[in-house]
Amino acid sequence: MSILPYDPELIEIRLANSPEEIKAAQSLRYKVFYEEYGATPCEETKKTKLDADKFDNIADHLIVLDTALPEGTDQMVGTYRLLRRDVAEKHGKFYTSDEYDIQPILDSRDNILELGRSCVLPNYRTRPVMQKLWQGIAHYVADHQIEMMFGCASFHGTDPSAFSDQLAYLYHYHLAEPDMCPRALDERYIDMNLHAKGDLDAKRVFVSMPPLLKGYIRLGASIGDGAVIDHQFNTTDVCIVMPTSQITDKYVNHYRRVTNKHISTDVPAGKEAS
Repeated sequence: MSILPYDPELIEIRLANSPEEIKAAQSLRYKVFYEEYGATPCEETKKTKLDADKFDNIADHLIVLDTALPEGTDQMVGTYRLLRRDVAEKHGKFYTSDEYDIQPILDSRDNILELGRSCVLPNYRTRPVMQKLWQGIAHYVADHQIEMMFGCASFHGTDPSAFSDQLAYLYHYHLAEPDMCPRALDERYIDMNLHAKGDLDAKRVFVSMPPLLKGYIRLGASIGDGAVIDHQFNTTDVCIVMPTSQITDKYVNHYRRVTNKHISTDVPAGKEAS
């Protein structure tokens, strides 16, 4: 039995509530995206050692704290950026729209939430921390009556052939229904249908997926049409789509017990759960 390098009982999840905490989240993202995974910083990013963009000022930032560590922003070990539709539309657009045509998502639900900039320090990339993260997101979903979540998830690297089995698996087994399927922008579109469905060992391929993508799929997520190479971040991205009505009964019941709040599982009039 493995021993965790932290005490799960001392892990806390909440929203950042100060400019200092948002800056700490940006610093954490820099460590993971640039120092660990080899993203290419611009001069400003290299100078500040912060992964920052214009969306940080309008989004909410879910943060993971290890309260066993010395008090202050050094307790932060993970973060997730949350951007609601009503906020995004006041300021122009969603981050994901730089890579995907998300009009089908915009047309399919009113209350939508973009998930992005997910990162956790290596020692904390464990199931207990991911469960805590999803509990925090469940609170947020309930508070704001979110009907659909979406965003980009990534494979590390910019050569799609290195994970062609995984891309083909997502295409054949988890492609979103046409009425809510985002499509990679034409100039960035990478075909995911790289192998025939019959040539894939679905169970083996699923096990090899990045942990975040596996988590999304377990929660009932589907995937947009086409992958996108992001050379700056050294990733190949896919777009996840997850109506809260798609969350499995196991998770819905668990979150209701944890949050004592209602998570919408109703399908809006004229829409059917796929």
